[in-house]
Amino acid sequence: MQMFSIYLMLIFFLLTPLVSPLFKFFKEKANWVLAVFPALFFISMMMMIPTIQYGPKIISLQWVPSIGVNLDFVFDGLSILFALLVSGIGILIFIYAGSYLKNHPLISRFYVFLFIFMASMLGLVLSDNIILLFIFWEATSISSYLLIGFDHENPEARKAALKALLITGLGGLSLMAGLILLGSITGSYTISGMNPVTANSPLYGLTLFLILLGAFTKSAQFPFHFWLPGAMKAPTPVSAYLHSATMVKAGVFLLMRLNPILGGTADWHLWVTLAGTTTMLTGSVLTLGQKDMKGLLASTTIIALGILVTLIGLSTSLAAKAALVFLLVHSLYKGSLFLVVGIIDHETGTRDITKLHSLTWVLPFSAFSAVLAAFSMSGFPPLLGFISKELLYEAKIQAPSAGEIILITGFLANAVNVTVAALIAIKPFLGRKKKISHHIHEVPFSLWLAPFLMAVAGLLFGFFSDSLGRLIISPALAVIHAEPTVVKLKMWHGVNEVFLLSVITVLTGIIFYFLYPQFIRMAGKLSRLRRFSISTIYERFLTGFQKFSYRVTVFLQNGRLRYYLMSVLIAMILLVLLFIFPFSEIEWKLEITDIYFFDLALVVLILIAAALVLFTSSRLTAIVALGIIGYGVALIYALYGAPDLAITQLLIETLIVILFALVIFRLPNFRSFSGKLTRWRDAFIALASGAVVTILTLKAGSLQFHPNISGYFLEKSYREAYGKNVVNVILVDFRALDTLGEITVLTVAAIGVFALLKLKRKQK
Repeated sequence: MQMFSIYLMLIFFLLTPLVSPLFKFFKEKANWVLAVFPALFFISMMMMIPTIQYGPKIISLQWVPSIGVNLDFVFDGLSILFALLVSGIGILIFIYAGSYLKNHPLISRFYVFLFIFMASMLGLVLSDNIILLFIFWEATSISSYLLIGFDHENPEARKAALKALLITGLGGLSLMAGLILLGSITGSYTISGMNPVTANSPLYGLTLFLILLGAFTKSAQFPFHFWLPGAMKAPTPVSAYLHSATMVKAGVFLLMRLNPILGGTADWHLWVTLAGTTTMLTGSVLTLGQKDMKGLLASTTIIALGILVTLIGLSTSLAAKAALVFLLVHSLYKGSLFLVVGIIDHETGTRDITKLHSLTWVLPFSAFSAVLAAFSMSGFPPLLGFISKELLYEAKIQAPSAGEIILITGFLANAVNVTVAALIAIKPFLGRKKKISHHIHEVPFSLWLAPFLMAVAGLLFGFFSDSLGRLIISPALAVIHAEPTVVKLKMWHGVNEVFLLSVITVLTGIIFYFLYPQFIRMAGKLSRLRRFSISTIYERFLTGFQKFSYRVTVFLQNGRLRYYLMSVLIAMILLVLLFIFPFSEIEWKLEITDIYFFDLALVVLILIAAALVLFTSSRLTAIVALGIIGYGVALIYALYGAPDLAITQLLIETLIVILFALVIFRLPNFRSFSGKLTRWRDAFIALASGAVVTILTLKAGSLQFHPNISGYFLEKSYREAYGKNVVNVILVDFRALDTLGEITVLTVAAIGVFALLKLKRKQK
């Protein structure tokens, strides 16, 4: 079953070229057909639940064994939980998106991007090899960029997609360095083979910083939270899938996965909880000034991510259990609410919550889904959200340090969640029937099914919480804390401190609900302060950097080829002077023996031709002299046992001479010649370049970092590659991929030249 799941995940990538034909064949039913594939993966994950109770299952397939990079996948409680979320919610998103984007001309492209993202996310959560994990991590960033910017004609969507890519891409670079350091410290590139890294390790601090930076950018932690609200420019199915249940949880997953290896230290506790509580507070402040319902949900997603990161930073078993339950609860209610908002926007054309009312009469299923999801978000029994909220408070009360700050911040965040839940469940749906516009009507089954099922799932999990804890949460918790733990989830623990906090939270949230108009007015008055926000600072930095880049480009790429060549040569000379002379000694050992007349004649001929190029005033003479130099060098290659190289040089020189002859006579006559000072400058650069190349040649001949490999090629060429010409064998066998790359470059260049010539003919 594990191999079937891996093959199915890889099939997601292979299916992308078939999406467009499927839409042409099945038309309006294509979304249901495409949903079968994530459904099969979801079923395969469900069938593995009994097996993970006895420990993780690891599968390794060879990929690049020479450097220790294999296709290592792990099936344990944590990976199965995330894979179930990604594939399960993915099924509903596939169904929903077909109706939401109905008649969109690029709907097949949307599903291609969605397939790539789903496969990347599944690969990420199932990876056991950190190099493979990083590859899938970057694939989620790229595919999310395509999904956020799906409405590519909208400049705001393009800007939001670029912002998300730059921030998460920066984190990706940091993560790559951190993972490489982690592999070096632990001596293994498989997570299952790593031992815990102690704070005493000299590289622990740097490794922790780099990995946390990568996780925080992905999961929108302060100060990188600002890309998430902007990403709401994406279509609603993207917002529901990427920004509530999957992509933004990738950073949370990484922290959970690496907790047994990097966690449990004072540094881990400090930086992870600090980032989480700061993000919770930031999200709470940003939320209550919003009118856009997607903006409200995006801000509460920031709050939820802050809660999750804070719980992971506490590094206690109770906090990890609370994080896992809240992870599931949040994915369900937030996905449902996002899709309901999409339905409202689809039918009314607005997401402004102050302009919506009375929709219960025409959108009953959507209203029911919104109310049920809002109850879960607020933490009402008998939904799973109630259990989750009590676990959150219990974990924060028992926090090992800074418990008061974490508890107060968590209380404010939960109260804001209650307010937003009430706003979305009440304001758009409450009102009299006669106030409804006649063009609004109930949406198709495929639109209301997804939010309805996610909302109902929160209720069912509340009724069957004990089974959920034993079968799903317990194996995942054992991964985070690297020890078997029995999880019991109960709906009612009596009237205690935690229950009273839950009641006070709901009451505070209701008070905030009635104060919402004042919050909106306050946000309007404080709008001038937005110029000091991190988002505005980012925009200014990006604008300034683009202007700086433009000026540098204009300065460096001024259209004068002479200056391009001068810049390259001067840079090469300076680098050699900086790094070769101060730290290296040059061995001036030249053994000149057995010089024949023909060799000497060739050298003299080349020198005469070079001088002729410099001093002739005839273009034709210069071209002929350049040809003589090239042919002379080719003959030297032939004399010293390199006939293949000589033939290549002869062909190139012939082509260059012909091209020079064709082009140079089309140039206008010289109107002015270079001044004396310019000629001296050019002469100095030319001589310095020649001297540098000579020094590098001498230095290369005196260095031997590795044993000579020429003997290896001489021995293996005929015996293993069946070729007597060693140079040819190297090109087409030992270095076949290099040769293929060179052929590809030449082919692309030839296509470009052909296109230019064809375009010129059409213009004529």
